Amino acid sequence: MTDNKVLSSDEYNFWVKLAAFAASGAALLLVSLKLYAWFATGASSMLASATDSMLDLFASLMNVVILRFALAPADDEHKFGHGKAESLAGLIQAAFVLGSGILLLINGVDRFINPKIIEQSEVGIIVTLIAIAVTLALVILQKHVIQKTASLAISADSMHYQSDLLLNVGVLLALYLSQGIWLRADGLFTILVGAYLLWGAGSIMWLSVQHLMDHQLTEEEQQQILAIALKHRKALGVHDLRTRQAGQQRFIQFHLELDDNLPLFEAHAIGEEIENELLEKLAPCEVFIHHDPVSSVGDDVERVLNPNAEQTN
Repeated sequence: MTDNKVLSSDEYNFWVKLAAFAASGAALLLVSLKLYAWFATGASSMLASATDSMLDLFASLMNVVILRFALAPADDEHKFGHGKAESLAGLIQAAFVLGSGILLLINGVDRFINPKIIEQSEVGIIVTLIAIAVTLALVILQKHVIQKTASLAISADSMHYQSDLLLNVGVLLALYLSQGIWLRADGLFTILVGAYLLWGAGSIMWLSVQHLMDHQLTEEEQQQILAIALKHRKALGVHDLRTRQAGQQRFIQFHLELDDNLPLFEAHAIGEEIENELLEKLAPCEVFIHHDPVSSVGDDVERVLNPNAEQTN
């Protein structure tokens, strides 16, 4: 759920870019540490963790590039803006999560079948504790940004690093248990985290596809739109409400039913009042209102009527 305060475009851009750059920096640090630990320990779980972080780094850098395009304002060739690029970023992120999960499964199965004692496990433990601290700080920042912006791309990116927290905890346990207590722990934890990543990738892909396919706004948001439109006492009804979202931008259109005898100037003023309130409550958004004389609305149209409407004499 996002904060009740509506962010301006500049505020939205600031928070999303901050999260994207922070993720890239954290991923670069984690890759360096985990590769060193893998060379020192030879642990399969550490190699899987390093591989996962390399994919995270590539995905986060891709996120920075795509978000720079997605946050660009509308232009002559993209009248509705570039918001769908953010959904595309989420889809690409999901692909990297999927690839990461598959790699973890392969490494985990191999080490589970061919277990061995891990050398210099203390190096791996120290590096993993540092990785947990860095990742936890990043996830907290991302959660704060998601709460403010509801950014799909940052949500997808955060999924990587939340999974990394589980992976790092698994690595700690594997490093401990593989010292002669239970050698197959190294492979088993890698397999479990790989399976979790596959599930997460499917969830992100589904959400990204829904946005790319112009999925309508939530039921709560649609009811809010209708309530605002029908709050005006001269609005007789609303029909054919259509909504969609691209990145942070919402698009709202509907037919507003007005009295047949209402002057055009007054009808236009009513529409502007409703539009301004929608822009205030659901910003950033674009609103398109079509004014209909109530007598022109067919009986087969699904309508939402205003029981408190005033009729013009």
